[in-house]
Amino acid sequence: MKKKHASSCPGVTRRSFLVDTGMGFTGLALSAMLFNDRVSRGDGSWQKPDGRPHKPARAKSVIWIFLCGGVSHVESFDVKPELNKYAGKSIEETPFKGVLDPAKVNKNIIGANPAHGNRKVIMPLQSGYKKYGESGLVVGDWFKEIGGCADDLAIIRSLWTIHNDHGAQLTWQTGRHPRELDHPTLGAWVCYGLGTLNQNLPEYVVLGVPTGDCCGGAFTHGASYLGAEYSGVRLNVDAKNPMPFITPPEGKISQAEQLENLSLLGKLNHIAGIDYPDDNDLRARIKSYELAFQMQTSIPETLELDKESAETKRLYGIDRTETKQFGEQCLAARRLVERGVRFVQLFHGGGGGGDWDAHSEIKSNHSKLATQVDKPIAGLLQDLKQRGMLDETLVVFGTEFGRSPGAEGTGRDHHPQGFSAWMAGGGIKGGVVNGATDELGFHAVEDRHYVTDIHATVLHQLGLDSHKLELPTRKRLEMDHGEAITDIIV
Repeated sequence: MKKKHASSCPGVTRRSFLVDTGMGFTGLALSAMLFNDRVSRGDGSWQKPDGRPHKPARAKSVIWIFLCGGVSHVESFDVKPELNKYAGKSIEETPFKGVLDPAKVNKNIIGANPAHGNRKVIMPLQSGYKKYGESGLVVGDWFKEIGGCADDLAIIRSLWTIHNDHGAQLTWQTGRHPRELDHPTLGAWVCYGLGTLNQNLPEYVVLGVPTGDCCGGAFTHGASYLGAEYSGVRLNVDAKNPMPFITPPEGKISQAEQLENLSLLGKLNHIAGIDYPDDNDLRARIKSYELAFQMQTSIPETLELDKESAETKRLYGIDRTETKQFGEQCLAARRLVERGVRFVQLFHGGGGGGDWDAHSEIKSNHSKLATQVDKPIAGLLQDLKQRGMLDETLVVFGTEFGRSPGAEGTGRDHHPQGFSAWMAGGGIKGGVVNGATDELGFHAVEDRHYVTDIHATVLHQLGLDSHKLELPTRKRLEMDHGEAITDIIV
């Protein structure tokens, strides 16, 4: 009996070999080109998404706002007056002592950090609150400007997550526990499924300082096994220096010379692509060189915020010191989606565990930080609406978890058992609330949503079915897909 030898090319079938070699070198080149154009090689193999929605879409682009460190839900978009009524008492002394049942507290938490939790003495609300709009949505005073947009918001008050430390920042972006490390972010899935609307700009742009390396780092805007070409591209909101690595050294090389260099690099990479058509890193490199020259013109033009009117700048708070930086990011986000960028991810308070991590002095911490983002975000919503863009732009406001009803000195601790987010535009109902936490804001108790339900809702509005985006070699968990929150969809 002849000995069986392992194939040195396990990914090559007899049929694909004949397809490649039947036309000699031309066949090899054509096969590689077809592969990169997401066309089957002719052997019945699986095909990549073709950039078209799976079903009618309500949104074209997403602006994904993430506040790093954990925003207090009980003083923002899920205000709990009972905290004032029982302030200073132990939760066990109130009618709601059942929230401390260990089976409930630990039900969904995996790999908990024991340093967090066990905050039992109730802290009163650290801000006022009021009703806004015709809908009468209650919003805390730290977010008065966003409250003024209440009739455009769908607030989700029943989120929960699986980790009680800042690795949950990665969970918000990917749906996975931080111990599982990198997985594709929502932005990567969107761009993998739909591609670009503008060949001169990246599909996925990241503004602001992302999560620190302790809590996800580059993984929070990465693409993992989808390939680096679908990762978020970080930009500075500076028309003169948006991407230092694409700006040629001044006086060292002419534009024509740079174009020739990039063209040669592109040709060499495409030749390599013939031998390695399924090399994700190579495809990303080819794409980056193809984009680099165009971006030298298109990105600075996009970020020329001075071209905007004084009225628009005031709308975003760019005329005020405390709101200028984030206001510029929000305005840049509008200009990016206006030009066809699919997914813009805005970080606020990034680096390390995140500035919103108010273990002490939560009143001063959240007052200061909310002042920085409240007017710019409200300005973004108003600007999109008045330009007729909100109908096709989905805005999402989120954070990794809430803050504890119980006090941690003068602050609040991490709280993954129940917290809030909101969505606006892109076919989302306005002036509505979905889900609820209990009277203290401890547990999500009504229409509970794991964070991937937010992902599923975004994909649904973009016309994408996440089950059709799977790679054949990568089986995703049902929890990864989530379920669209249909009650907030028009």
